[in-house]
Amino acid sequence: MEEERGIFLANNKDEHLALDRTAELKNFRSYMRWVYVDHSNVWKAGFSWSVFFTLAFVAPILSHFLLDCPTCDQDHSRPYHIPVQISLSVFAALSFISISSWDRKYGFSKFLFLDKLGDESLKIQRGYSEQMQGTMKLIFRWGLPCFIAECGYKIWWYVSGISQIPHYGNMYVSSIILCTFELCSWLYRTSIFFLVCVLFRLICYLQILRLDEFARVFHRETEVGSILLEHLRMRRNLRIISHRFRGFILSSLLLVTASQLIFLLMATKPHADVDIMKAGELALVSITLVSGLFLLLRGATKITHKAHSVTGLAAKWHICATINSFDNIEGETPTSAHAISAHAIAANISWVSSDDEEGDEEDELDNAKLIPIYTQTISFHKRQALVTYLENNRAGITVFGFMLDRSWLHSIFGIQLALCLWLLNKTIGV
Repeated sequence: MEEERGIFLANNKDEHLALDRTAELKNFRSYMRWVYVDHSNVWKAGFSWSVFFTLAFVAPILSHFLLDCPTCDQDHSRPYHIPVQISLSVFAALSFISISSWDRKYGFSKFLFLDKLGDESLKIQRGYSEQMQGTMKLIFRWGLPCFIAECGYKIWWYVSGISQIPHYGNMYVSSIILCTFELCSWLYRTSIFFLVCVLFRLICYLQILRLDEFARVFHRETEVGSILLEHLRMRRNLRIISHRFRGFILSSLLLVTASQLIFLLMATKPHADVDIMKAGELALVSITLVSGLFLLLRGATKITHKAHSVTGLAAKWHICATINSFDNIEGETPTSAHAISAHAIAANISWVSSDDEEGDEEDELDNAKLIPIYTQTISFHKRQALVTYLENNRAGITVFGFMLDRSWLHSIFGIQLALCLWLLNKTIGV
């Protein structure tokens, strides 16, 4: 009776999680329709592309020509309007094309690894479900402040210059329509860019959950073959993610770097007229683009660091097993007294004082705790072979063969800083 009850409760949990995944996918689909990215049939795909061209290209072009005001005062001249609109449109095009290709090739259920989520543990399923629920909130949390600032800037620009800027028909109706059109275009372009960045972060979070679950195999009696197979599966998943996102990551990195250098050149060149009224929109675009790139690089380097920590964990597992292993000399079988003594030694060894505070970054993969030994049946050579394999086959997010780890991130920062200083030396240097 108790067994039947347990099976019934387990089945109910599985059905509940499956319903949650279905509901989350529907919510995600509804958000995709809200930003008009839907390729479920030919008509919806055509409508999505029409909305994209209208808000990403037609609206900025009409805004530039219809609101061109050479006779306006300095505060309403908009000297940085063209580079701002070009930057947003280029990133919106890159994001929309990427999402469209992923939707056609894989479908979002497969793209988000939801089709194989049922094979994972309940902890991973719950963690991924919670992260999916917070995905849309994360987009609003990153994009909403910049959009509110953009709304304030546009409202000020239209209200303070209503007597100067061109209008068509009724002055107030024309201003309201054009302002709304511009704000919708801004919101659409920034939202679709943040959407791709947050999707990458979401998929990386699933792999981090899997890595944390994988770390537990070293805390129980496990065969080396099963550890190897699990690691190969994780490497394959990371390779799939890398191949899907490498073009977007590299393009975003190059375009953000180029746009920021161009913005810096325009703002620091001789006789540049820069103040908050003229360059405020330029600053908002810079914050938006850099924030999206930050989400991409942080997600990539975090999961790569976690994947590399597996090697250190395996080495620690190997050395703990070695120092507590029995010297099986001349075929003697270790007695239970010796086994108890060996486990007592392992329990008494501690590399961390109990008075020290545990680091904020410590987890199952990266900590200073010894590992319980269940490896008497695993030979030294098998453990050594596994550690050697992990050292020479490190997993992580790659971009055309380059591993996105913290060293690579330091190199990017160094190159960008060198370009920035070189440009400042050319513009304001003596």
